Amino acid sequence: MEFSSIFFREILDKLDEGVYFVDRDRRITFWNRGAERIAGYQCREVVGTRCCDNILMHVDKDGENLCEGSCPLLKSMSEGMATEGKVYLHHKNGHRVPVEVRMTPVRNNAGEIVGGVEIFSEISEINISMEMIEDLRKQVFVDPLTGIPNRRFMETVIFGRLNELSRYDWPFALIFLDLDHFKSINDNFGHNAGDETLKMVSKSLLNCSRSFDTVGRWGGEEFVAVIVNVDEERLRGIAERYRVIIEKSQLDIGDSHINVTISIGATLARNGESLESLVERADSLMYRSKAAGRNCITMDNTPSDQPAPSDASFSLS
Repeated sequence: MEFSSIFFREILDKLDEGVYFVDRDRRITFWNRGAERIAGYQCREVVGTRCCDNILMHVDKDGENLCEGSCPLLKSMSEGMATEGKVYLHHKNGHRVPVEVRMTPVRNNAGEIVGGVEIFSEISEINISMEMIEDLRKQVFVDPLTGIPNRRFMETVIFGRLNELSRYDWPFALIFLDLDHFKSINDNFGHNAGDETLKMVSKSLLNCSRSFDTVGRWGGEEFVAVIVNVDEERLRGIAERYRVIIEKSQLDIGDSHINVTISIGATLARNGESLESLVERADSLMYRSKAAGRNCITMDNTPSDQPAPSDASFSLS
């Protein structure tokens, strides 16, 4: 099988994947630059040879030489079907390279199989390891229900920001948020509706946060947000945005609509304080919002006789 189109050669040479064509005798007729990079062999070294002539020498995970036995490319051409798998090819420098391979027969205008094509891409063991590490990281630091950072991760972020505050005087704040009357949702609609409400709130908080701030689920119906580079005025504005966005979010359950609100405590971190003291202060401010009637914000400078808001904190429609 000849491969003579300059146009298609140029296209295939731009691919990151390795691509080579063989004729019915498995003689290599084309070898692209991706194949040169992955296998180490130059085009002039392989074109005209057979793929089993000490070139690629595919082996499986058990070390079986596929070129001498159950060659997947030969099987693809014999059965007229595409196939794929993971193998180890032989690099010119002697080592083995893990690759994902996809093989398919090539037909002429009459529909006759005249050869085959193999496309292979390198599997980086480092990437595999990093993916495993990322999966483990998600299990440790991501809340499985909402998909946002969990308490453990947020504690790590707060601790890091406290260190930055101590060393560089970089200001940050902590916002503590708690859903109002969350138990009523579970009682009236069931725990599945409660879970969907938590997901809705999580996405709303995430979507209205600045890219450099961090929002996470603290536990139950409680959330926290770490806000950087703020003063009291900016902090109040960000907290108010959270409050309004949650108030305007709505979950549809059948013919009913669930609207929820949040009570918020917001405070600037203080140089030299601990994670525990910062969280305790933000939590206490949040409970002052609860006592003030819910659906409001309490900060360090908020008067203790703050009036209760007029908005309803939980509604069904």
